[in-house]
Amino acid sequence: MGRSLATRIRLTLAIGALLVTLPATAQTGPLTTAERSGFTATSRHADIMAFIGELQRLSPLVRVERMATSPEGRAVPLIVIGNPVPASPAALRNDDRAVVYIQANIHGGEVEGKEAAQMLARDILLGKTPDYLDRLVLLIAPVFNADGNERISEANRTNQVGPAEGVGDRYNGQNLDLNRDGMKLETPEVRGLVNVLNRWDPVFFLDSHTHNGSYHQEPVTWVWGLNPNGDSQILSFMEDVMLPEVERRMRETYGTLTVPHGDFIEPTDPAKGWVPLGPEPRYLSNYVGLRNRLSVLNEQYPYVDFETRVRGAYSLFRTFVDYLHEHRDDVVRMVREADQRAIARGTAQPADNAFVLATEARPIAATLTIRGYEMEITDMGNGRRRVRPTDRKRTYENVPYLAHFAPTRSVRYPPGYLIAVPDAQVLDNLLAHGITVERLIEPVTVRVEGFTVTELTGARRSNQGHFTTTVLGEYAQVEREFPAGSFLVRTAQVLGPLAAALLEPESDDGLVTWNYFDRYLGTQWGNAPQPYPVYRLLGDVKVVSEVVGQ
Repeated sequence: MGRSLATRIRLTLAIGALLVTLPATAQTGPLTTAERSGFTATSRHADIMAFIGELQRLSPLVRVERMATSPEGRAVPLIVIGNPVPASPAALRNDDRAVVYIQANIHGGEVEGKEAAQMLARDILLGKTPDYLDRLVLLIAPVFNADGNERISEANRTNQVGPAEGVGDRYNGQNLDLNRDGMKLETPEVRGLVNVLNRWDPVFFLDSHTHNGSYHQEPVTWVWGLNPNGDSQILSFMEDVMLPEVERRMRETYGTLTVPHGDFIEPTDPAKGWVPLGPEPRYLSNYVGLRNRLSVLNEQYPYVDFETRVRGAYSLFRTFVDYLHEHRDDVVRMVREADQRAIARGTAQPADNAFVLATEARPIAATLTIRGYEMEITDMGNGRRRVRPTDRKRTYENVPYLAHFAPTRSVRYPPGYLIAVPDAQVLDNLLAHGITVERLIEPVTVRVEGFTVTELTGARRSNQGHFTTTVLGEYAQVEREFPAGSFLVRTAQVLGPLAAALLEPESDDGLVTWNYFDRYLGTQWGNAPQPYPVYRLLGDVKVVSEVVGQ
């Protein structure tokens, strides 16, 4: 039975009196370092851990995991928010809530998302947002690069406007760029992220950055995962539906201008086009797209003040979560169907079933309106020039957006790969990604497609501690015996496209690129390249095997 009117009045008065006596933090929640300082400073690692502790004291709807321990020994926290908060991913097995992942501070000097992510977690727990938690579970990693974040200095990123007390450094404690580690997995932070992707399976991923680039008036930019080997229907959805929808919601709901992430191809002639970062899966938003999930690279514009950048990032986070909350069923259905297509792609072998090796940037159907400036060019001598904006604003309309990476070279997408060398590092990488690998228990002789290396080139400059390798060569059918202990990777699995990106020898971001196979491709005393020890299946293969790790 319902309570009487008098009882309800007494309860209302009692709750009101309690709110009056509660400390301010219980009513408004903790403030971030940026908010407390009037946006002159950004959070250190200890500040973030203290903020997360306040959230845990504030609400029972938050739990914290350690997604990684940084090279310098700091916790990389993952905030899990749900109603009820799941004790583990297994608790969601019979739960229709969708998991959403937001990550910030992958580069320690790019701090706006770090502050906005903390603000978002607090405001959700205080009920200042729509009731996201009836349909979603939020995973928030506010300080992904905990070590780089601690190297705060006013000398870092001096091109951007604030915060006055400085920001951190780009690299992690291994002096590596975490946004180049999507394939080689050499950092504990990115390995921790991939473990989260494997365990929690978020349908949406957002990676928040701050840009250095072309001058424009919009404070927020973003782009989707662009790798052409990702699911074509998700790529089309992000381009055709999310691009205009995010622009509209940001403008109408949050009063914030946004434009797709990119730079002018030619700053003195904006009509030539606007182009984003490339499609390589070393970049985490492209990597997650290759895993059949909605993914976003967010870049704040550095030349507006720090508070505007933080609030712009916050608005973008809210915009995406708003959409995902409203359209949860459609999004979940989309990614599940993408998974089914990935599995089917490894079993069916139509003529157009191709894996893309090389691309060129072409315009998408929509053109852009970019609120920019008239530019000033100064000849610096020796063929150099400096391009600076004037104070004269200018709107550029119908600008081509070269965000479609069209194939210029492809190879047949095989039903699987046989790896003739039982290399522990190769196996570790594949398993860390979540790829299913089988080990042959008995030898098998099978006709396969082998790759003969005709040209082997090592980079002249180090890239992330690697002199990367490039190979050219030719495929030919051969009959070969594979001994017990060889590895079999079938592409009829959810991560089949990722497996192909790692194992195709001419992939621009595969294990050959990152030196995993160098010892097998060349010998100490010989000049001729050796055969690539990974072979492509021509069809289904019957083997006696076991799944590794089970």
